[in-house]
Amino acid sequence: MAFDPQSSPLMKRPHLLTVVVEDYFQHAAFSNLIQHERWRRFEARVGTNTRRALDLLDEYGIKATFFAVGWIAEKMPDVLREVARRGHEVASKGFYHRALREMSPREFRDDLRRSRVAIEAASGVRCWGYRVAQGSFLPDDLWALDILAEEGFAYDSSFFPQLAAIRKEPWRRYPHIHHHAGRDLWEIPLSSVGPSWLSVPAAGGNYFRQLPHDLMRRVVDHWDQTQTHPFNMYFHVWELDPELPRIDAVDRLTRIRQYRNLDKMQGILRDYFGRYSFTSIASHLGLDPAAAPAAPGVDPMHKPGAGKSRRRAREALAPVAPPVPITIVVPLFNEEEALPYLRNTLDEILQDFLPAYDVRFVFVDDGSTDRTWEVLNGMFGDRPNCAFVQQPANSGVAAAILAGIRAAETDIVCSIDCDCTYDPRQLLVMIPMLADGVDMVTASPYHPQGQVMNVPEWRLALSKGLSFLYRRVLNNRLATYTACFRVYRKSAVELVHVTEGGYLGVVEMLARMDLAGSRILEAPALLEVRMMGQSKMKVLRTIRGHLGLLARMTASRYRGEIS
Repeated sequence: MAFDPQSSPLMKRPHLLTVVVEDYFQHAAFSNLIQHERWRRFEARVGTNTRRALDLLDEYGIKATFFAVGWIAEKMPDVLREVARRGHEVASKGFYHRALREMSPREFRDDLRRSRVAIEAASGVRCWGYRVAQGSFLPDDLWALDILAEEGFAYDSSFFPQLAAIRKEPWRRYPHIHHHAGRDLWEIPLSSVGPSWLSVPAAGGNYFRQLPHDLMRRVVDHWDQTQTHPFNMYFHVWELDPELPRIDAVDRLTRIRQYRNLDKMQGILRDYFGRYSFTSIASHLGLDPAAAPAAPGVDPMHKPGAGKSRRRAREALAPVAPPVPITIVVPLFNEEEALPYLRNTLDEILQDFLPAYDVRFVFVDDGSTDRTWEVLNGMFGDRPNCAFVQQPANSGVAAAILAGIRAAETDIVCSIDCDCTYDPRQLLVMIPMLADGVDMVTASPYHPQGQVMNVPEWRLALSKGLSFLYRRVLNNRLATYTACFRVYRKSAVELVHVTEGGYLGVVEMLARMDLAGSRILEAPALLEVRMMGQSKMKVLRTIRGHLGLLARMTASRYRGEIS
């Protein structure tokens, strides 16, 4: 039964409700960690979560403004089409979810245009409004309002007064008109409380989840009873999803900010929806939320014929020789959470290997105790280029890699990390390096031309220190010895006897090949922090193991042992 707003015991004047249509991995908390080029690798949940938000609003008969990321409109237009179909306003949150200070005025204008084209094409309705994706506008950002007015937007909702930002202009806390070159643009700030010299955000979202509900409800009640302006409330669609995939490569505070009380958010919103009536910003301003787009737009980032030109260039460079068969081995241990990211990554990069390479995969489940084997087969089981090996018990990553190498049917075998801390595309540089006389090519983030992003300093210091010691013992002088991301010649490695099964065995494999006279090359590589799940490495045990391995390899070298 639908909720009847007329039954609410409190005031019936409508407040403003805005809903942010973005996926969990696009949130500002992860902006320094996850670039937009990687968005397609994450499990998309925005469609399900947007429908969850729509169903909740339908239950209470509420219409809202949905601020959408243009990238979602372009990649998943059905999401915004459904929002518009249910009678809600659709507005812009930029195309790539960028902060204003990341863009020049020209880049800001291009981002505005591109997002608006994508949103109107997906929804079929006019895009009247804008909200900045990260942070908020300050009084020094009036140039952005000028551009919004010039581009024909009717309003902006990017001011979120905090601390002393509006001390000299307290009127900016409330809706006001910005005048520019004969055009008027409404500014509809998100709601804040307190004196102008200490403005405290209180509009919803994370503030509703982190602060006591009774306290926040009293704040909203006080606004409702004392202010003539509507309260401007917001939430993100992912905040209705208690089962969000956990991105662990962030600090504890960020994890709290992102995931705490997600299971309570729907109940919190229900309380407000039952006490007040809400409407969209467009309806509040007398704009038609269902108005058709003003005129067909042209994507400023689109260059006519560019796709055909790139396709012709690829065809012109396509090799005449048949594709080279290669196998990519992927070891897995309790990686159920990381599998969607792995699948999306492999699907994204596979086309880059064609037509030069005939790519096969061997997935090795190293005795997982979660649902890794079941989920793995569900995702890849029907693919003809995939093979599976299930170890009866956990033997370690090196043992899993060796099992995959022995199961491979090609002489060129690559090993990658399930968490894709190295971009698999880097294999395209490494595979050609496996020329005659070369038995292994290993990724090297510590190479002078290599790079490391977001990896904790203590981990880097540990790994670089171990590499320094191995250079004193082994013949191939490399910058990195510990990477699992490698290209092997199967005939040279499959008979190598390794006594260690875990991460230590990865180095032992290289060390024994080195002492046997193999030529090993390294390729500069980019290493990123693990996104999903936890590392399986035990630090103290790993350090003790490396010191023992160094001692054994030193003895083997001076005794002339090569096995």
